Amino acid sequence: MATVTAPYVVSRTGCLNHHGSARTEAKAGSPLVSLNSQGMTYDGLKSMNKLNMKTTHATNISVSVRSKKSGSDRSVGKIVCETGMTFLFVSAEVGPWSKTGGLGDVLGALPQDWLFVQIDSGKWAPCYDSVSRYDQYRMHGTLVFWWRVETVRYFHCFKRGVDRVFVDHPVFLEKVWGKTQSKLYGPKAGEDYADNQFRFSLLCLAALEAPRVLNLNSNPYFSGPYGEDVVFIANDWHTALLPCYLKSMKLILFVHSWQVAFCIHNIAYQGRFAFADFPLLGLPDEFRSSFDFMDGYDKPVKGRKINWMKAGIIESDRVVTVSPYYAQELVSGEDRGVELDTIIRSVGITGIRNGMDHREWSPKTDRFISIHYDATTVTEAKCLLKQALQAECGLPVDSNIPVIGFIGRLEEQKGSDILFEAISKFIHLDVQIIVLVRNRQKYMEKQIEQLEELYPEKARGIAKFNTPLAHKIIAGADFIVIPSRFEPCGLVQLHAMPYGTVPIVSSTGGLVDTVIEGYTGFHAGAFSVELTSTVIRALTTFGTPVWKEIVQNCMAQDFSWKEPAKLWEKMLLSLGVAGSEPGIEGEEIAPLAKENLPTLEHRDFNEIVNVEERKGTTSLTASAEDFKDWIQDINLLDLLLNDRNFTWFRGRSCSRIDRVLVSLEWVEEFPEIRLRGGPRGLSDHCSMIVEDSRLRDGPRPFRSLDSWFTHEDFFRMVKEE
Repeated sequence: MATVTAPYVVSRTGCLNHHGSARTEAKAGSPLVSLNSQGMTYDGLKSMNKLNMKTTHATNISVSVRSKKSGSDRSVGKIVCETGMTFLFVSAEVGPWSKTGGLGDVLGALPQDWLFVQIDSGKWAPCYDSVSRYDQYRMHGTLVFWWRVETVRYFHCFKRGVDRVFVDHPVFLEKVWGKTQSKLYGPKAGEDYADNQFRFSLLCLAALEAPRVLNLNSNPYFSGPYGEDVVFIANDWHTALLPCYLKSMKLILFVHSWQVAFCIHNIAYQGRFAFADFPLLGLPDEFRSSFDFMDGYDKPVKGRKINWMKAGIIESDRVVTVSPYYAQELVSGEDRGVELDTIIRSVGITGIRNGMDHREWSPKTDRFISIHYDATTVTEAKCLLKQALQAECGLPVDSNIPVIGFIGRLEEQKGSDILFEAISKFIHLDVQIIVLVRNRQKYMEKQIEQLEELYPEKARGIAKFNTPLAHKIIAGADFIVIPSRFEPCGLVQLHAMPYGTVPIVSSTGGLVDTVIEGYTGFHAGAFSVELTSTVIRALTTFGTPVWKEIVQNCMAQDFSWKEPAKLWEKMLLSLGVAGSEPGIEGEEIAPLAKENLPTLEHRDFNEIVNVEERKGTTSLTASAEDFKDWIQDINLLDLLLNDRNFTWFRGRSCSRIDRVLVSLEWVEEFPEIRLRGGPRGLSDHCSMIVEDSRLRDGPRPFRSLDSWFTHEDFFRMVKEE
């Protein structure tokens, strides 16, 4: 078993001046925080990182992976930064495995959507019991705190071009039960687990060790080695200790250039704990001032506290948040900045709008709705989908009645009290409203029951979140209402607009950045939300030419991650990590396939997917299995080749390594396509011909070999060379 031992913690002064003569010994009595040992526990682990990769500087390695057998370069489907710099997301939530709101949704989509700009990325999260153990390999290690020794396991899988690593420990598994995935932080809303500081300290330490001790170079089609050029993206207070631990241990970990960007998804949750708990974090005293915080609240204790988010903001190399307008709000004053506005102003902050997962939220492909549509068929489709929604919810079925939807948590931030107060003032109009709740609380359930009792023909409330119903509301409703008191970015309006569902929103945070008054929606104001008058104003446009134009404007908006990912890349590259450059454009099939575009990729992939495709082969290699997984991960179809078994010939060797991969959208566009082999000519590969049997007219087919005879030097070159 290989061993990595850190005998001391380097003080912050030492790490910040490691190029000079700064002291590297820790103070006497400093807590021991390190990874003590690691071992492989799964037979499927293909290779093991050598010990010297953990104890010395790692060097950049070429993106392409060289085949041991043939020595040929394999750069198929590479989705990496050409220089090897890697961005690692660390979060307490990653959808779809664990999420309580927008944080999980964003972390589920953002890393894999960075592939559109060709950035190598990974994400680290706790291994709750909602996570399946279908990893490629697992590994265990020992994290040594000064007061206890903890063994963790890492579960790793490589999906959609992203390394996903889950940190496995009983403190994560024992706390979460059932399929609601809502007990990540406490047994119920507003109540935290007593050991949350230990849980998320463990996550931060394990996240720092994973890139050093895990073999994350097992897939030859995507991932590159993790070495010196790494940037962590810590998300919200749960991961705020990550920059602190990194600064305290940089010299020990031999990762001088590792840096951390801290992303604020919701500043209302800061991780405030008793000041007496600081020694439990295992950090040198130099960090104490970064955590020191005073507020006027009695929870968790009265008086002086430690504030994890404050420390994360101060100790990180960059601070970013999820929309430009929310960034302005955070520095506007104590109210919007929740007592951290001064700190944020001093370090600076960048606002980048969140995107949405267009693979899940698209009216063209949504698996939860019965009718798919686009901007040309939206009117007819939404009428039918509205009728289906009304019937499912038990409301009178009438497509001429406008339907308003609400999807979210019933809490002060989301303005649920504003909504219920406004309903009584506009419900007398010709309108229906459907409320779908993400969190279950008894007093909120009573409000929903009362709503249905008062307005049985006009209102429905569902107190248990239902993903299929959420999609049906987004598609079938005419309006979506978001009366939030504050909204860092908001995802519901991003989901709704591509479906032609018009948002009615308060004027705060990302709602200001994404909804344009009178063009793509209606604004109800900021501090005093005038929801009733805004709803009435929106209802007066329903069915008019103005309404139809707003619907078309909504559907024309692009809220994918493509542009935000480029802004993220630009911001993180400004950190100046050695060797960092913008992502390469390169040949890449995966981003096109994931954009739901008609896509065809024809090339020599230098790999088989069945044993029948290579003469004399009885089993598939590990790389062949990886190639099969890659095809499935990016949702492509491998066209059948019926007229021959092989496409490559050399002596007695023959294989089928030339393939044509197409997306479902391509098949819909060309349903009668078929693949056949052509002549070999002078090559050791035969040509591949894609035909559409519907096409009969047109000029004679171009004959590629005939063109050579028209070249004046062709016969001379054949004769002489």
